[in-house]
Amino acid sequence: MRTSINQIKEMKSKSEKIAMVTAYDYSTARIIDETGIPLILVGDSLGMVVLGYESTIPVTMEDMLHHTRAVVRGTTKAMIVGDLPFMTYQISSEDALRNAGRLIQEAGAQAVKLEGGTTVVDKVRKIVDAGIPVMGHIGLTPQSINQLGGYRVQGKTAATAKKLLEDAVALEKAGAFALVLETVPTPLAALITQRIGIPTIGIGAGPGCDGQVQVINDILGSFIDFVPKHAKQYTKLYDIIKSALNDYQNEVVSGSFPTEKHSFAMDESILDDLKRSQL
Repeated sequence: MRTSINQIKEMKSKSEKIAMVTAYDYSTARIIDETGIPLILVGDSLGMVVLGYESTIPVTMEDMLHHTRAVVRGTTKAMIVGDLPFMTYQISSEDALRNAGRLIQEAGAQAVKLEGGTTVVDKVRKIVDAGIPVMGHIGLTPQSINQLGGYRVQGKTAATAKKLLEDAVALEKAGAFALVLETVPTPLAALITQRIGIPTIGIGAGPGCDGQVQVINDILGSFIDFVPKHAKQYTKLYDIIKSALNDYQNEVVSGSFPTEKHSFAMDESILDDLKRSQL
């Protein structure tokens, strides 16, 4: 059985911290699922760490469906949350519901995530009313990076801090089951966590949140274009993979790979017949 939204909510009530990571492919998702991590986000961050874009903005609905399907196929226990990409929910509540439904019905996700506060509560409510769990996302919202003017901490002024608190309360009232707080001052994130009844999942928002989410490529050290301040590299796969590939190339060039161990034999009489043939 997969983790349910009720189990995630209960973790907050029991003061149990919630771990969440991103995944974008089958094999990585399988490994994550075996660890027992309860939440996997198929984030539109795939635009940067998988597809090589400068931001999440170019990511399409088809991209999200493709990668979400792969992650779903690699898991049996974790709840899979699919990101609604840029311009798939901003235009109308009807668009929001239609595309949320596609992530659930076509890709097999169990919940969707979208960015924004009070401006998207009508979309959140419509999606939730249709029976689709919604995870909110406020603070630094990457799809609005052009308007925000860069990847900056959000909520540092009295006005913006108040707005984030209002956004959090509004999203809870609209029916969101959890809320991502991205790049928000630690004290503000802790206050929001105390004020609302749904779990907060922080990324660059300090230890006061109910849980944490990280991009898998950041914590594994396989994405080296930049390392966000909020990320901790638990290993450095870039160095490990590069070393392995160098060893592979050297063995191919030297002729030491493949060996008999990595090769297949055949009946020598068949080979002899082929050699004698006129073909």
